[in-house]
Amino acid sequence: MRTATLGPAERGEALARMAERELDILVVGAGVVGAGTALDAATRGLMTGLVEARDWAAGTSSRSSKLIHGGLRYLEMLDFALVREALKERGLLLERLAPHLVRPVPFLYPLQHRGWERVYAGAGVALYDTMSLSSGHGRGLPAHRHLTRRKALRVAPCLRKDALVGALQYYDAQMDDARYVTTLVRTAAAYGADVANRARVVGFLREGERVVGARVRDLEQGGEFEIRARQIVNATGVWTDDTQQLIAERGQFHVRASKGIHLVVPKDRIHSTTGLILRTEKSVLFVIPWGRHWIIGTTDTDWDLDKAHPAASSADIDYLLEHVNSVLAVPLSRDDVQGVYAGLRPLLAGESDATSKLSREHTVAHPVPGLVVVAGGKYTTYRVMAKDAVDEAVHGLAQRVADCVTEDVPLVGAEGYKALWNGRAQLARRTGLHVARVEHLLNRYGSLVDEVLSYVIADPAMGEPLTGAEDYLRAEVVYAASHEGARHLDDVLTRRTRISIETFDRGTRSAREAAELIAPVLGWDAAQVDKEVEHYEKRVEAERESQRQPDDLTADAARLGAPDIQPV
Repeated sequence: MRTATLGPAERGEALARMAERELDILVVGAGVVGAGTALDAATRGLMTGLVEARDWAAGTSSRSSKLIHGGLRYLEMLDFALVREALKERGLLLERLAPHLVRPVPFLYPLQHRGWERVYAGAGVALYDTMSLSSGHGRGLPAHRHLTRRKALRVAPCLRKDALVGALQYYDAQMDDARYVTTLVRTAAAYGADVANRARVVGFLREGERVVGARVRDLEQGGEFEIRARQIVNATGVWTDDTQQLIAERGQFHVRASKGIHLVVPKDRIHSTTGLILRTEKSVLFVIPWGRHWIIGTTDTDWDLDKAHPAASSADIDYLLEHVNSVLAVPLSRDDVQGVYAGLRPLLAGESDATSKLSREHTVAHPVPGLVVVAGGKYTTYRVMAKDAVDEAVHGLAQRVADCVTEDVPLVGAEGYKALWNGRAQLARRTGLHVARVEHLLNRYGSLVDEVLSYVIADPAMGEPLTGAEDYLRAEVVYAASHEGARHLDDVLTRRTRISIETFDRGTRSAREAAELIAPVLGWDAAQVDKEVEHYEKRVEAERESQRQPDDLTADAARLGAPDIQPV
């Protein structure tokens, strides 16, 4: 297996290789579906390329609720097939594919009506657990349990006594979505895929009716080149229609964007040992444990403005605070909000006017020879979407291709993770780090942790936390650029770490030091360091300003006040 390192040199080499030879499959878009598709194709023995216009998971796949779940509400919609499929994938991720990145999380569902609601909701959760076990991959999670009001308040003292008459507690799973995608991309590279971010497809190559490649612009080094491929997979999520327009083909379906925003608040603002799931008039609201924080979300509203930088308005924030405060004994205020992020769900349109009712199923189509489109779906079922996309592409290869094997391919960092976890005390002694710090690293990098710790062993100063961001080591910042494909300061503070949403200053205190750590790896001079820091500070201020605006239109205009970073 090749190295999974994604540094500047590896990026340049990957682009050169893609331009020099015809690929079997070129995947456009490196969100979770595109990255999963690249891994699926590479592990079938296909010559595979993956290009991404911005950063890994820069769109939807870094701005989710960070849950791996079957979707309890889909049971209520009687969508049993979707729930069963998602529960199987949840089990695979927990047990086999990514135990270092995906972990169980408990949720409490407060009951507000005596009698019938406990029977109704209890039957749904019991079915949820049963379907999980029947998939053959659900034994790693505790079963649900019924709680009296007294016991519910014991595990979640934050709740108002009059907000519930009892409760149900059940388990799902969570991950860091952006970190998961980065690991997925690195796994694809380890199995032979050529991958490059900041490489934008600006057109497709045609021979008659057939699509035979893509014209790609290198946004870092400049210049355009052609990548020829026997099949191309468009996995660009909410940009699906835009990508299709490059060949004047909208395709057989339309992808509609639904905006969801999330708030991040400190752990001590909500006194609970469990997450919460609450009903709203439109959907459900989650309060999700997130390290030393809680994530509260989400909204579900139509969005037809800028796709790259969806903005959270003041109305969005008020909506979430109002709904969560309806059950909290000590209400949250705006001052409690450390971070805010907004993302867009790619929904298949045409089934309902209300975005909360649009399909979370996925669709694969072959609109013209040589081009496959995959869209819709949900994060948890990305592997199934990837399999279906590659299966469709294989039809156009006119050769025998192996079946999908990703059900048995752990992501890099998974192998040996449990053994390292058992030996974390010895690892702490060897490196001089506190065992809690080692646990944090193991749950971010798994058995790749030795690569991060090699920086600490070579220079103990790398084992110090980054200024203004106690949870992250200086070594992690360097590693993000040297091994994980980070090309800009924003990539590191927003996606390789979560400093941009986990600190009250949104990462501005950490920006200068982080940029100076990255500079030697990416060859930045002092002027570029200044440029990166200035851009990041402007981005934070634009986001803060957007969150003070009353509606989507004014919030979008405010957010667009900060332009995207330009290359060296």
